Amino acid sequence: MKTILCYGDSLTWGVDAENETRHAYEDRWTSVLQKGLGHGVRVIPEGLNGRTTVYSDYTADCDRNGARILPTLLQTHAPLDLVIIMLGTNDLKPVFANNAVIVGHGMKRLVEIIRHHAWPVETDGPEVLIVAPPVLCETDHALLGPMFSGRIDESRALASVYRDLADELECAFFDAGSVARTTPIDGVHMDGENTRAVGKGLEPMVRMLLGI
Repeated sequence: MKTILCYGDSLTWGVDAENETRHAYEDRWTSVLQKGLGHGVRVIPEGLNGRTTVYSDYTADCDRNGARILPTLLQTHAPLDLVIIMLGTNDLKPVFANNAVIVGHGMKRLVEIIRHHAWPVETDGPEVLIVAPPVLCETDHALLGPMFSGRIDESRALASVYRDLADELECAFFDAGSVARTTPIDGVHMDGENTRAVGKGLEPMVRMLLGI
């Protein structure tokens, strides 16, 4: 049995902007990936709305700092064969005053945490797959429009930054924006079709990384 940890934010949790709820379990990209890979692989979804790579956000009653929570989840779900990280969108909120290059440093920190983790079982450690989230789009959404105001270009640059980072760190890379688009309903999240497309798009690379 191969085990994959999918570490992400609301795109992984499955926010459904159209219905202001959560996508059905079968429509989330993690579930689509699980179905495609079959019973020999266990896909663990760990998505949290608002999660960042390394920044603290105290506007919610949960810890959104990805670097602080990741070691606990690695320990909880060990041993792991692959960790898929799709984060960075929330790092681009103007409140954090970041650009895509600085967000890349946050992603690098997460990879370092995985590579240097004190695993509870003997293991060479998992493969790491960095996923660039789909690009933000224009929206008149009352909350998320102002929250991500002026950040579309930086979100577009994330794919290039992450691709170079993956080469530097010898990780795998996938651009979710190559198969999916965000919805203008809120400018950030994906509809059911595009969420499913991410899971389908990831499957070939995941198979290659796991050797299945």
